[in-house]
Amino acid sequence: MLVGGTATGIGSWPGTDPREAAATIIGELPVLPHLVELPERGIGADMIGRVSALLVDLLFDSTTRGYRLAPRPTGVSRRARDLMHADLDAIEEAWETAGLVGSGQVVKIQSAGPLTLAAEVELPGGHRILTDSGAVRDLSESLAEGLARHAAEIRKRLGAEVIIQLDEPQLNTVLDGSLRGPSILNTIRALPEPEALHILDTVIAAQSAPILLHTCASRPPLATLGRTAAAAISFDASTITTAGLDALGEIIDSGKKVALGLTPSEPPVAPITWRDVAEPAVRLIDRLGFPRSTLATQILVTPACGLAAAPLPWARKALALTTDVARAFVEDPEWSPE
Repeated sequence: MLVGGTATGIGSWPGTDPREAAATIIGELPVLPHLVELPERGIGADMIGRVSALLVDLLFDSTTRGYRLAPRPTGVSRRARDLMHADLDAIEEAWETAGLVGSGQVVKIQSAGPLTLAAEVELPGGHRILTDSGAVRDLSESLAEGLARHAAEIRKRLGAEVIIQLDEPQLNTVLDGSLRGPSILNTIRALPEPEALHILDTVIAAQSAPILLHTCASRPPLATLGRTAAAAISFDASTITTAGLDALGEIIDSGKKVALGLTPSEPPVAPITWRDVAEPAVRLIDRLGFPRSTLATQILVTPACGLAAAPLPWARKALALTTDVARAFVEDPEWSPE
């Protein structure tokens, strides 16, 4: 279901109207649309709070610092579920309008991954979940079950195949131990890579859908990402440095798909064309020594990051450019920027 030469979005979108957003995404991303995230709606709609609608037997409440586990249902958990139901109703309506019900069309859903959740969400006492290995295990198991149920509901509602994107923006800080506790006296140890991989792969293995593992970190830990059981890796192409080339080459050589964030998520100073957007990917593949046909067989194209902060006209333009680039990679993989 993860096919090279495909355009998709990261997940977030500007505005607060789920029906308008769903119709736009399905129209602009005909090959791989996604369930839209609208964080402008506030608590329970952002990347972390939204997961409260997915977890099984775990609930969130809000704090001045973000979210923490709650012993009983809260307004936050109810709001997250209400917003998720509204989003599902909206995509189902747009799916029917587009005549896609039962077509076998693929759709992508997104969720914060277990490590980012463990880093961001607090225990009732104020410490991060990451400081308690038992709580991390419970969280991972709850997320794994909740994601499987979520994907099953999407399949039932839309008659669609599902791809799951796990967002891990905090993966670097978890691995290098740079997370801060509630005070300077509370340190949080670096999580050894084998433990991190086990946690990620536990969630991945519980899904019947292929997993796209995404990070928007400025230094994506490509070697670690490549060692997971994910079918594809997603990151901002502009973050790749010389030091990361070997790891990226190994990922591609292993057969994993790579979703390159190429289209700016904010309006550029000067107008750009699809050729401007495509050029870094072409040069990257050349530098790695792979044939340019790799662009059509293993590379998906996305915006650099989520589009929630973008002006709506640019968000639409960004998806159009992303689609044009993916189409060019398929129709003329030997295309040259020169």
